[in-house]
Amino acid sequence: MKLSSRGRGCCAGGSRERGPPPRSPFVHQLRFSPLQKAKIAFMTLTLFPIRLFFAAFMMLLAWPFAFIASMGSDEQELEKPLSWWRKIVDILLKAIMRMMWLAGGFHWINVKGRRALPAEAAILTVAPHSSYFDAIPVTMTFASIVMKAESKDIPVWGTLIKYIRPVFVSRSDQDSRRKTVEEIKRRAQSDGKWPQIMIFPEGTCTNRSCLITFKPGAFIPGVPVQPVVLRYPNKLDTITWTWQGPGAFEILWLTLCQFHNSVEIEFLPVYIPSEEERKNPVLYANNVRRVMAEALGVPVTDYTFEDCQLALAEGQLRLPSDTCLLEFAKLVRSLGLKPETLEDDLDKYAASAMKMKKEKVDLKEFSAYLEFPVSQTLESMFALFDENENGVIDIREFVIALSVVCKPSKTLETIQLAFQLYQSEGGTVTEEDLAHILKTAMGVSQIDVTHLFRAVDEEEKGKITYDDFYTFAVLHPHFAEEYLYADQMGAESGLKTSSLSAPNGICTDFSPDSAGDRRRPLQKKLN
Repeated sequence: MKLSSRGRGCCAGGSRERGPPPRSPFVHQLRFSPLQKAKIAFMTLTLFPIRLFFAAFMMLLAWPFAFIASMGSDEQELEKPLSWWRKIVDILLKAIMRMMWLAGGFHWINVKGRRALPAEAAILTVAPHSSYFDAIPVTMTFASIVMKAESKDIPVWGTLIKYIRPVFVSRSDQDSRRKTVEEIKRRAQSDGKWPQIMIFPEGTCTNRSCLITFKPGAFIPGVPVQPVVLRYPNKLDTITWTWQGPGAFEILWLTLCQFHNSVEIEFLPVYIPSEEERKNPVLYANNVRRVMAEALGVPVTDYTFEDCQLALAEGQLRLPSDTCLLEFAKLVRSLGLKPETLEDDLDKYAASAMKMKKEKVDLKEFSAYLEFPVSQTLESMFALFDENENGVIDIREFVIALSVVCKPSKTLETIQLAFQLYQSEGGTVTEEDLAHILKTAMGVSQIDVTHLFRAVDEEEKGKITYDDFYTFAVLHPHFAEEYLYADQMGAESGLKTSSLSAPNGICTDFSPDSAGDRRRPLQKKLN
């Protein structure tokens, strides 16, 4: 696979109108100058503990007000205008929350545009979603949000959550996503009786370098929405909490150690969907995303929440942030290969590749091999593997790439399949073969496997079997870091990732599977 500078290569992941995003949206790196390190050390010993204590105190202070206001509230009462005493509680809680953010260094919050009335836009779509600090507009508006049902049982926080009348999604109820969409529809069509619902349609946190694919859940009701864009114009970005980078507490610590933190909230004009958009929530979501991207001045990309599984899978081969395989995965989805049948497709394509008399195929033969007609998507996929731009590709590279996308955490299964594709009659591969296998599995243009090959080939035969490689991998489970691509991976390979069991961010995903959003369980950050 190749990395092309002319837009044909596998990192051309942004929209065709705007070009590719500057870097992976799921990676955030922080580098500090000696002066910044000294400042953080000083603030850690002085301002940080004071701010942390004050912010925690404000949250505890808000609890009794939220608890009293939430007592005895039935659904009919929630749909009525707030009584005078609840309006007072509302004002007090907003003031307390504002003081909490003030304690965190958000001395002023720049708000642009006019927030629409609930009758004008029942849903507020907020992007980019990059941190738990995105809760700032939630506490300013007290709009309802979509949350996991388990959140209401968290001490203190659960009471505050219940006060804003969220829509809860239950993990234990298999029908919960459909019920959530129906509840959003009901509230959205109540003529402003319910509070507005604030939704983060990206469904996960990114580094704000682009807008990833919007989940269709917020757009299924087909009602007008008001786009809301967030900006954090700080010299040092300690706000971003995404999949690969500083953890939740580290972000909190570094942010509280900054003397001042800036945030801008811009309410864009209400977006009224056309009849076609009402019938097609994916089209509606894409068009709203385009409007928000233009307001932010960032590209859009077809990367999705599911790409996190591929980019950060806990396999023995950790993908670099500029891997071509994210683009390949996007094209696999666009081509129409379904996640639920991908393993069966892989077996079929692998068996077919092993029976082929030649490894090199042209575009027409590639189309026949996949049993898909020639299209722009197919041509783009073909171009990923056309390394020399001579109109032919090695079909074995496609099978290896598909195996990584299909089983991102099962490194050795992919390598075993690759050995079967590349091995000679004696069941061996050469150093050149191993280089082809690993650079395709990593989605990079070049990789030096000399040290790894020599370590596996203890008898210096100049060839190795899969059994040789498997034995070596079992004895050296971190062989990639020890023998491979330290130069290619750079500092990003050492970034920390969480090993918890759900997506990071505020607003949990509720888009139903029927909207094309089947996803496998991930091992990442909690909401």
